[in-house]
Amino acid sequence: MKTTIITTIATALILFASSMAFAAEKANPLKNMNTVGIIAAYLDATALGNVEFNEQLFATDFEYYNTASDNKHGKKAYTKFLKQNKGLQYNCKTTYEILDECGKSCVAKATMEFENFTRVDHITLNNTKNGWQVSKVVTTYP
Repeated sequence: MKTTIITTIATALILFASSMAFAAEKANPLKNMNTVGIIAAYLDATALGNVEFNEQLFATDFEYYNTASDNKHGKKAYTKFLKQNKGLQYNCKTTYEILDECGKSCVAKATMEFENFTRVDHITLNNTKNGWQVSKVVTTYP
């Protein structure tokens, strides 16, 4: 009887621990999206202030480069900037196009036309085990 109780308690603890590990793993809603969906999610984050999927959207080694100021930022700094601007919607016309998609890489161009200037983002995406992710953005102001 004592052995049965100990076995039952040990089994319950193992099941509890394994269910907690499974619950701790976040589901990635972007994992099965194609490149067009990822670009739309990127524009949703940058132009419309939606920061809901930033952790899944940007690759771990993400790099943002602004050619006008010659500033570079990693994922942590860029997602912090986006969070600080959560809900801020730019008053611009936004368009995008996939320039090249081959295998596990993709290059896209997003254009934001404001009243007095235009911002162009050249976006590099990579297909990883977590699905398509933005790995680099180079912003120019032509």
